[in-house]
Amino acid sequence: MRYEVDFLIVGSGIAGLSYALKVAPYGKVCILTKGEASEGSTRYAQGGIAAVMYDSDSFDKHIHDTLVAGDGICDREVVEMTIREAPERIRELIKYGVNFDLDQTGGRYDLHREGGHSEFRILHHKDNTGAEIERGLLEAVRSHPNIELKERQFAIDIITQHHLGQRVTKHTPDIECYGVYALDCDTNRVDTYLARTTLLATGGMGNVYSTTTTPLISTGDGVAMVHRARGVLKDMEFMQFHPTSLYNPAEKPAFLITEAMRGAGAILKDTKGREFMQKYDPRLSLAPRDIVARAIDNEMKLSGADHLYLDARGIGRDELIGGFPTIYAKCLEIGLNITKDMIPIRPAAHYQCGGIAVNMQGESSIHNLYAAGECSCTGLHGGNRLASNSLLEAVVYAHNAAMNAITRVKNASNNEPWCRVPDWNADGLVLNEEQILITQTKKELQEIMWNYVGIVRSDLRLRRAFDRLNLIYRETEDLYNRSVLTEPLCELRNLIACSYLTIKMAMARRKNVGLHYSLDLLDNSVKA
Repeated sequence: MRYEVDFLIVGSGIAGLSYALKVAPYGKVCILTKGEASEGSTRYAQGGIAAVMYDSDSFDKHIHDTLVAGDGICDREVVEMTIREAPERIRELIKYGVNFDLDQTGGRYDLHREGGHSEFRILHHKDNTGAEIERGLLEAVRSHPNIELKERQFAIDIITQHHLGQRVTKHTPDIECYGVYALDCDTNRVDTYLARTTLLATGGMGNVYSTTTTPLISTGDGVAMVHRARGVLKDMEFMQFHPTSLYNPAEKPAFLITEAMRGAGAILKDTKGREFMQKYDPRLSLAPRDIVARAIDNEMKLSGADHLYLDARGIGRDELIGGFPTIYAKCLEIGLNITKDMIPIRPAAHYQCGGIAVNMQGESSIHNLYAAGECSCTGLHGGNRLASNSLLEAVVYAHNAAMNAITRVKNASNNEPWCRVPDWNADGLVLNEEQILITQTKKELQEIMWNYVGIVRSDLRLRRAFDRLNLIYRETEDLYNRSVLTEPLCELRNLIACSYLTIKMAMARRKNVGLHYSLDLLDNSVKA
């Protein structure tokens, strides 16, 4: 099947949905999402969205906190633009029907504080902010007559001049995007989606690691597609590990224990119930995430423990249960009463700070292709994301990309290349019945990345990971080239591409900065 639209969107989180609502009055919009529309990283964001809302705070403070967390390599112009736009973007979310908690007076927003923030500025909806944002935006999208939302559609590749028979390399000038090929997961048919503009809002790649808080669908699809299309990617070595995921080995993905709980007074402790963050940073449990994650990792290695603890018992019972009902209920499921018991925690892969390089309008290096949200690299986060800046970045860049795309569609002259785009050719391919090859390779890849390209790295570990990855890559490409496409096979291929990019960029980074920490570079460290 062939489809033609003005605005094509891949992904249905905060970036994709807010973008769709803004471009919908100006043309035909189609959203593709590989799972259910609500099943993405946005839904799992507990903490909230950072913004300066009252005079007790200031843009300058938020800018400073972001630059410090980013370890000196943020794009300052991007930081200032994003933070100054935040209040307006928040008002738009509220207009779309998103609810944020009010304080006891009911006249002001109840603001949390998280690690790295000098003020209380995190708007939230209890401890399920992302789910509330997803609910509000999805309701608005589903009711808009110009937006078609198609679930279980897996974008395989970006359509460029390569598919018209031209040789495209990373040095090819003026690479153009004409849309995507997408696998219908219910029929196994590959359809052709042609578009004047395409937005990738495909989320992160947390599942390159064996332990992650991200949903199972976070397999780096957008990043991998741009890599294959010879687009520019940046800062892939900066993977943020959340310090506090619930230690429950039987569950995947790992359940996140929001940083806001530490902001409310919860304290990190070792297996003997002793505080330890004073050994690592004067900000204690509210130090930036990279510092806290490394501290926990080090304490676990020193003691041989497979987890540590977060002690929330000092928070008042009413505040604990009322402010963190999702976490309270989750812990009860596994026999923990967090008003009486400490919470077992360990770090988990959580958020990629790098990705598809975009300018301040959300444009990638490939013409007519935009990216927003976790799959993009804007320069806001630098070496390490400040807590709760991710939802903010997504909604600000979705807005900027939408404004640019609307102008592009209005000025579009013709769609002449569309008629020359071939449909997907699956001739000669056979259905592969060896699914064990895919599942086992995925597990092997995730263990390699966790053990060698994790919180703490070294030259030897990175080289070993690179050598192991080469073999996995060759085996998977051979399987891909002779098999009928399936979602697990496509995801594996994307995970391998993202792992390769992460390792290569980590090898090239010769200073310890932000989230990249190598034992061989301690003399070249940059302090936060």
